[in-house]
Amino acid sequence: MNPKRLTFTNRNGFELAAHLYLPADQKPHYYALFAHCFTCSKNFSAVTRICRALSQNGIGTLSFDFTGLGMSEGEFAESNFSSNVSDLLDAADFLAQEYQTPKMLIGHSLGGAAVLYAAAELSEVKAVVTIGAPAYPAHIRHLFLDSIEEIEKNGSAKVTIGGRPFKISKSFVDDLEQKPLATFLKKLRKSLLIMHSPQDKIVEISDAAEIFKSAFHPKSFISLDGATHLVSDSKDSEYIAEVIGSWSKRYVVVEEEKQVNDTRGNQVFVRLSGEKYTTEVMTSNHHLIADEPTQVGGADLGPNPYDLLLASLGSCTAMTLKMYAERKKWPLEQVSVFLNHEKVHVADLSNPEESSAKVSQFTRIIEIEGELDAEQRQKLLEISNKCPVHRTLQEEIIIKTMLSK
Repeated sequence: MNPKRLTFTNRNGFELAAHLYLPADQKPHYYALFAHCFTCSKNFSAVTRICRALSQNGIGTLSFDFTGLGMSEGEFAESNFSSNVSDLLDAADFLAQEYQTPKMLIGHSLGGAAVLYAAAELSEVKAVVTIGAPAYPAHIRHLFLDSIEEIEKNGSAKVTIGGRPFKISKSFVDDLEQKPLATFLKKLRKSLLIMHSPQDKIVEISDAAEIFKSAFHPKSFISLDGATHLVSDSKDSEYIAEVIGSWSKRYVVVEEEKQVNDTRGNQVFVRLSGEKYTTEVMTSNHHLIADEPTQVGGADLGPNPYDLLLASLGSCTAMTLKMYAERKKWPLEQVSVFLNHEKVHVADLSNPEESSAKVSQFTRIIEIEGELDAEQRQKLLEISNKCPVHRTLQEEIIIKTMLSK
């Protein structure tokens, strides 16, 4: 299941923990690198949701814990903004050596500022995305403002951020002060997407305006209206990933050769790809998402298995009628099929109240448009019962199941 757990060593010899999110066929269009927010980790809910959704859009995405955070080695108190940037560069080197050089950098909050700096040193990176990023890294001082005097006096202080204790050093604070973005952004020659919520109470929307004003084109801004700074709503995470996937197609050049999914020699490949029941469905040339409704614990990111079964019958019905009408040169303009599935009792069974006395009933309502007479319409109704999926469902079916080696 997504993600793949990895580790890599940074330039200071610390082992950093990482997650790699890959498409179901393990063949990304390209790779991206995700930098999480200040004091967050790769396991933060917004990070996992965005990275997983990006993989479902065909983008292989690596997220990792900065030095001293999450499962990574090192002391957070000895890290700073500059070390975060160097961790990003080391993560990019790891991707390049083991997989492929990243073409896009994505950063959330202070991670957004970090990717802007890192991108300047990565020539193959074509696109940069910031989410709720500050225009001035020193902006995060407000998170431990009450401890600044102690930090200045003693060289460090223990502070509580997001309910967790951290040791903040004076060198960390000083390093933030030396990293203004405005002048630097004028030298950045990458496609830039700035995403920010007008309701962000941690980093104000004016920071996004400052970044946008300072950067050169091509640059884009997307308002995450209603979202929190931590992107706590899963729907906002999914929206962010969808927008990034669509936007990046204009700026990240992918080889034109047709993407063929690896179904391991089979017709269809299916895998779980989420915290609950979200499932990716791969055919040789197509990628689908299946899920369960939220009321039964799913994320409702796609149709459920029975919906897909009904869709198979309905689409086969429409295609069969279209093919038949074309052969007959009949003026069929449109076919619409409405379908339902339910369990019904079999009237002639001796114990119709027993659950075993129920069978599946598919109800198919067909709307036909076109200048067709009653005889032609009746014939099309008969033909609908001859579509291949209809016939398969009415046959005696054998399902052979085995474990893979």
